Amino acid sequence: MSTYVYGITAASHPSLPQDTTGVGEPPRPVRVLKAGELAAVVSDAPEDLRPKRRDLLAHQNVLSEVGATGCVLPMRFGSVAPDDAGVTGVLTERAEHYTERLRALDGKVEYNVKASHVEEAVLHLVMAENPDIRAQAEANRKAGGGSYDDRLRLGEMVAGAVKAREGEDGAQVVRALEPVAAAVSSGPESTGWLVNASFLVDRDAAASFLDAAEQVRRDMPHLEVRVNGPLPPYSFVEPGPSEPAASTAGADAGAG
Repeated sequence: MSTYVYGITAASHPSLPQDTTGVGEPPRPVRVLKAGELAAVVSDAPEDLRPKRRDLLAHQNVLSEVGATGCVLPMRFGSVAPDDAGVTGVLTERAEHYTERLRALDGKVEYNVKASHVEEAVLHLVMAENPDIRAQAEANRKAGGGSYDDRLRLGEMVAGAVKAREGEDGAQVVRALEPVAAAVSSGPESTGWLVNASFLVDRDAAASFLDAAEQVRRDMPHLEVRVNGPLPPYSFVEPGPSEPAASTAGADAGAG
């Protein structure tokens, strides 16, 4: 039977409660596979695994349980190996890498930050900042709305100014949060977000990070800023080409 992988820990990591369960219906019992100084938190893999809410939460809950008592390198939802031997084989093969990552991520959590423009607020901002846009808007107003070409020109000017602000504002958000983070990882670009970044934060600095995010909201009221965390450090595991499992469902249990 295939083996579902939740995460990687040190072999000395405290044991999980015996009744811990994970994905599947009924939920599969969670167990630990050890190889040298490393261990993998696993269960049997359901044959029909899909990124359903119940299973996404089960994956996250197992990682939260493990992470509550020490460092864990989280695997993405849907990580499945052919069998137990396949998991322990990769733990052995990649022992140096995973041991280094456990040391680097010990005592740290991830916060994902997304930001987008509040449309009306950013339009007011670019109008206030750009005299050429104001002049074109005023000329159109005096001309009863202006010609088609005049309206098109104004729209292009506004769109260009907003696009420029996206880059500036995104960089400013990251600059404001970087000083209270140990590392930053840029997430994939997605429509509607001018920032999608994950920050690696010392647990002891979590309050300072959240305070910094709140300061960003106060300083940049034309942005909507969303903070998701604390999360296991998904974006900083860096499993490399020989990660212990291949994703079969393609969903990220830590996405926000």
